[in-house]
Formats: sequence, C-alpha cells, structure tokens
Amino acid sequence: MTDLLMYEREYWPRYLHIAGVDEVGRGCLFGDVVAAAVILPEGLVIEGINDSKKLSAKKRDALYEQIMDQALAVGVGRVDAETIDRINIKQAARLAMKMALDQLVVTPEFLLVDAERVDCDIPQQAIIKGDANSQSIAAASIIAKVTRDRLCEGEWEAQYPGYGIAVHKGYATKTHREQLQLHGPTPMHRRSFLKNMEIEQLSLF
Repeated sequence: MTDLLMYEREYWPRYLHIAGVDEVGRGCLFGDVVAAAVILPEGLVIEGINDSKKLSAKKRDALYEQIMDQALAVGVGRVDAETIDRINIKQAARLAMKMALDQLVVTPEFLLVDAERVDCDIPQQAIIKGDANSQSIAAASIIAKVTRDRLCEGEWEAQYPGYGIAVHKGYATKTHREQLQLHGPTPMHRRSFLKNMEIEQLSLF
C-alpha cells in the first residue's frame, strides 16, 4: 500500500502550504490542456483518493466535491489548442500549471508536481507517477480531469456535435478519427497533433 502522504510529510515541517500540481489532456487531439493546483490541510487524509485515471467517473465526481470542500485552495488553468500548436504541448502543459498556481487564493510555499517543472520561483519537487504517489498531486489530477471531462460533456459537445467529444473526450479513438475524416477538424483541434496522424485531406471546419 502506497503512503500517499510520504512526500507531504517530508516537507510539512518546513512548508505549511504545499500545492500538488498536475495536468490532463496532454495526449488529446481536441481541446484545451487543463491543469489544477490543490493545497490540502496538513495531515488531512482523503479516503479513496488515487490517480484520476484509475477511478470511475462516479468516484472521481464524489472525490472532486470532497476536495473542493476540504482544500485550503484550488486553482485551475487552461491552455487552448491554438496555443498548444504554437508553443508545443510540453510548454502548454507547463503554462497551464503556472496559470493554475496563479488562481490559488493561498500562496503555496512548496510544490509537488507530476513529472514536470513549473516555471516559477517556488521550490518544488517533480515526482514520477506523482498522481499515484502523492495525495496532493492525486487531488490536482482529479480536479483537472473532472473539469476537463465536464467541458467535453457540456460546452464542447454542444459547440461541436457529431464528433463524439462527450464520449472520447478528445482522445484519438477510432470513432474520433472517423468523424475527423468525415467532417474535418474544428478550430479546437490541435493541428500539430493531426499532422502526426494518417488523416488525409483534412478540410477546415
């Protein structure tokens, strides 16, 4: 059983406010990359928290509400497809993380980041598979995932019906690729990602 507070306990004696930071949507063909930053109270244990990808949608939704209720601060950052194409996905993910930190109403003194470095002066540690090894990062992962999924199921699905965004969430599924062949990309599709796929004669939406 992984101790999800191992990293937090290491730093709490020196830093009271530790923010977990993570992003979702890095591998999608469509839509924003979304990041979240979460500061949880020292010593708080949230039962059932884990890497958002390992949880059912129902469990994620329940944990989302619990995190929003119990966190000292939550910030969310979004970077759109046009910016992703312009600066590349790695830089866009970092930018979304920075934006999420800027939204926090409590200033973090230390960051635990999922396998990445955020461009800021706050001391930080990157943790490989952080969302499975740190409760703070797992919390950020859940906030980011639920936020992005709700955009896919609501606003983005309504904006571009017929692509199945609510179902595949922008990932390169067979259905998504078929809809792209049929309708061509929308302004929210990442052109730099489509170039790497065998989608021929893509017309503009």
